Amino acid sequence: MESPGIILAFFALSGVTVASALLVFLARNLLHALAFLVLSFLGMAGLFLTLSADFIGVAQVLIYAGSISVLMVFAVMLTPLASRNNGSTLYVIPAMLAAGGLASLIGFVAIDTEWDERKGEALGASDFTTTVAGIGDLLLGRYLLAFEVASVLLLFALLGAIVLVQERRRAGEEA
Repeated sequence: MESPGIILAFFALSGVTVASALLVFLARNLLHALAFLVLSFLGMAGLFLTLSADFIGVAQVLIYAGSISVLMVFAVMLTPLASRNNGSTLYVIPAMLAAGGLASLIGFVAIDTEWDERKGEALGASDFTTTVAGIGDLLLGRYLLAFEVASVLLLFALLGAIVLVQERRRAGEEA
């Protein structure tokens, strides 16, 4: 991270990620909390990209911001409207205290630790090579059948969930 643009992007994405994670906690509407969670996932993907972890960043977008978020949207949309509010509980104050203590501990350790910046250069950190092309070749070459079987299984799981919800609604209307 030697470029000022990358450093600026890192801190901007850090702010967006932390702020959206806090808004997930503070949002009273479950759909708003889900939107902030997706923003937090995307911020984490951007952080991975600024740290030269390109495969993890792309996987973060595909897995978390993509499929996990779609799964959560289905779960929220299939719940009754009355139970969608994100109301307060008596555990808010202990959770805030625990989170503040954990954040303080992490901050103290990060500030108190002596970081050796030359160690990365000695280990050859400047010789970073990308692995995305190799993983892509394997997924669309040698492991193509497993990749396609997994996608078909996920499709059938989604269709099965929709059928189960429709049957449950029909049974509720008949009763």
